[in-house]
Amino acid sequence: MNNVLRIASLGLVVICIAPARAGAGTIGRVIIDLADRSSPSFRPDQALGAGVDGAQAGDIDRLLTAHNIRAMKSAGLRPLTYRLRTELGIEAWHWNPAGTWSDPAHRQGYWTSSDKLGKPILMSWGYELPRRGDTVDNANNVGYSRLTDGDPTTFWKSNPYLDPSVLQDGQPHPQWLVVRLDGERPVDAARITWGTPFATRYQVQYWVGATEYAADGRWVTFPHGRFEAGGGGDVSIRLADQPVTAKYLRILLETGSGTAPPGATDWRDRAGYAVREVSFGLQRPDGSLDDVVVHKPSHDGQTFTHVSSTDPWHRAIDRDKDLEQTGIDRIFASHLGFGLPIMMPTGLLFDTPDNAAAELRYLVRRGYTVRQVELGEEPDGQYGAPADYGALYLAFLDRLRPIAPHASFGGPSLQSGFTETELLPEVHGSWTYWLADYLKRRDRLADLQFLSFEFYPFDDICGDIHAKLIEQDQLLSDVMTRFEQDGIPASVPKIISEYGFSAYSGRAMSEMPSALLMANIAGRWLGLGGSAAYMFGYGPNWPSNQHLPCAGYGNMMLHMADSDGQARQPMPSYYTARLLTQAWTVPGHGLHRLVASRVEGMGDGSPIALFSVRRPDRKLGVLLVNRSATQTFSLDLTGASEGGRPASLTGPAEIWSYGPAQYAWLDQDAESRPSRTDPPAERHVSGGPLRVELPADSIVVAVLPMPATARHR
Repeated sequence: MNNVLRIASLGLVVICIAPARAGAGTIGRVIIDLADRSSPSFRPDQALGAGVDGAQAGDIDRLLTAHNIRAMKSAGLRPLTYRLRTELGIEAWHWNPAGTWSDPAHRQGYWTSSDKLGKPILMSWGYELPRRGDTVDNANNVGYSRLTDGDPTTFWKSNPYLDPSVLQDGQPHPQWLVVRLDGERPVDAARITWGTPFATRYQVQYWVGATEYAADGRWVTFPHGRFEAGGGGDVSIRLADQPVTAKYLRILLETGSGTAPPGATDWRDRAGYAVREVSFGLQRPDGSLDDVVVHKPSHDGQTFTHVSSTDPWHRAIDRDKDLEQTGIDRIFASHLGFGLPIMMPTGLLFDTPDNAAAELRYLVRRGYTVRQVELGEEPDGQYGAPADYGALYLAFLDRLRPIAPHASFGGPSLQSGFTETELLPEVHGSWTYWLADYLKRRDRLADLQFLSFEFYPFDDICGDIHAKLIEQDQLLSDVMTRFEQDGIPASVPKIISEYGFSAYSGRAMSEMPSALLMANIAGRWLGLGGSAAYMFGYGPNWPSNQHLPCAGYGNMMLHMADSDGQARQPMPSYYTARLLTQAWTVPGHGLHRLVASRVEGMGDGSPIALFSVRRPDRKLGVLLVNRSATQTFSLDLTGASEGGRPASLTGPAEIWSYGPAQYAWLDQDAESRPSRTDPPAERHVSGGPLRVELPADSIVVAVLPMPATARHR
């Protein structure tokens, strides 16, 4: 039966889809518009990349062996992004182990790595911040808050670079600390042990709202909770005549004393706010406090606190021995970036402009090409105020731009494209909207030269994974729409700085759905006009489960590692990467233009994703992803018309297929592993009608000559 529909005047390729089994009837058709010139274009060596992240102790030496580097590079993902785990762990980054302290006599203070050229930097480390006010972090999560640690000699201090005397941006940047009780508790009193500098003007508040994100949520100041002339010290406060029941409590810090501890000489010692300990509860008849806050130096035992910012002051003894970053010279020498410019980060939330500027000077002096510089990482995941990040971003940028005037600066590698502000009723809604709003108020939105974000679409990787894969289509479209609604100009390049199945590991990451997701994210994001997408999980790894028992064991990885951490077995992501970079596209810098394509006649929720690209070698690359777990389809590529003239699609053609026939995962908990891992099946068709079989759970790439009448359009 001839299922080819010829449209003489529209310049369309029509590929009809029929089930592989006889008698089921036509399901639909794929239409590729060869006349399309409006779709986005991209270059593979800038658009299809991977990232190298910080790691736990010993992991970098295991990762960057000659064997692993060869295995990783063979995937063909050329652009590289360097991820900064220290920012997630509330740590300062000593990107060069050599450098200077602001208080060298005591080996403490504010650190600036040396920008002088010397021995290659092979390893670098993060340093925990002892003036921390957060109970949890997004890295190793072994730190704790000094606000509820029970030690009056320790304290939290806000970031001095956010002090009005430093910023002078005409915008308010109040700082705050939030206490989350273990449930709704009656509160009518508090005790605050201030450090130096202290707040002279502040408010003590409680949250009214069903959740932290409630649209009608708001902070309410206790009846006696407003203070205009605070004097520091150890202060006991009667907040209300009648107890107020609350779970979330906040101290909003509005004006600082500008005082420094005795003997302090650094201007940063008097900037910001310092608090040693906080307590809340009911006042007893004798005036003492029945404290409902648990004070322990442990993030597992203490009452949870969260703060607006953190002072990057630290000491030599604060080095985190379990968090390491690859040395700058080592990453460039590895050639994992194929000699191309690497998207490099700087610290921001937990670092200083001096240290960031020194890093950029070092890169320039080494002769490393700097094309993109990402300032900070996941500030939305720290749940701080967007305006605070924006203020630091501009302050850092003003220091960095003269050093590398030809580089693009951006960020902030959002934890998610959909982050809402938490417990911030003053700026309720999208975190990105309020970042753009701040930059606009400074008339500096143009200084955001690219917007980066991470894309892990599924927290829950149990249940019907194939249904989730189809739902993901709309998520990426919604991200792009959200950025537009938030006021990010369409001209600002949008970069997925990390992508994968989930922030939590599980079986689906190591089964065929991981391949389907990777192909779909890459093709769909570029089709939406995205600038680049960097896969997470570049190095070999082992299966794990870290969130939901029902998710099983797996991981984001190109290769399964052996017991020594060396690449042993290729995973679905590896072969998908090769299909994207070696088959669907031409490796290198050639300009590829996506061609408008669509599936018709299959109704909503089609399991087939289609991405067609006009390649620089005058061939058409067709990428098909079948996200059905059970249904196989046949695709007939038998004819086309272009500009009213017949345009044959009869070959020669190369067709690759990758699916369950090539790969299977043996599910045995922590001992899970591939039981079959073969490369995609390849066949060559010299001519005649082309029929492509698209099995369930599979990816197919077809490469065929562009019709002669379409090559020069």
